[in-house]
Amino acid sequence: MTMLQHELTDFTANIFHDDKFSQLTKKDVLGHWSLFFFYPNDFSFVCPTELEDLADHYDEFKKAGCEIYGISHDTEFVHKAWHEANDKIAKIQFPMVADPTNRLSRDLDSYDEVNGQAERGDFILDPEGKVVAYEVISSNVGRNAEEILRRVEASQFVYAHGDQVCPAKWTPGDETIAPSLDLVGQL
Repeated sequence: MTMLQHELTDFTANIFHDDKFSQLTKKDVLGHWSLFFFYPNDFSFVCPTELEDLADHYDEFKKAGCEIYGISHDTEFVHKAWHEANDKIAKIQFPMVADPTNRLSRDLDSYDEVNGQAERGDFILDPEGKVVAYEVISSNVGRNAEEILRRVEASQFVYAHGDQVCPAKWTPGDETIAPSLDLVGQL
């Protein structure tokens, strides 16, 4: 079953952000682009490398109008402890979302029943809270923030210009394709 166009269900989650605890709801993610970035758990091996990569590119995501939400089944208290204990995680400025009941990972179908935690899944949500792109990969392979950002920007372009599509390796400023029956013979 595809998650494309799946609308995020209502939720309330505790978060650690800006050195304080607060809550995040579906309403908070509507009206702007979002990246829900699931990872298995805090205090692990691959996860800090991915989160540091996102932290290093956070300004680019913000410039693109996209908020990052780092999500694992750990509580907001564990997120805070990890943020304070690890130099890579200390760089994070985006919200770290607690999903101890796995409600969000189940909603976006990235929950691993056997391990009781989220797989490595990244979900790009449009301003209406619908999934427009996603990837779920093995928990032992890290992801690349630059590629995720490229997919965010391509998704935003197509969202704004529904009559055009983005070819492989497209980045902002590159040419797009306006599909037409005239092009079919050239493909």
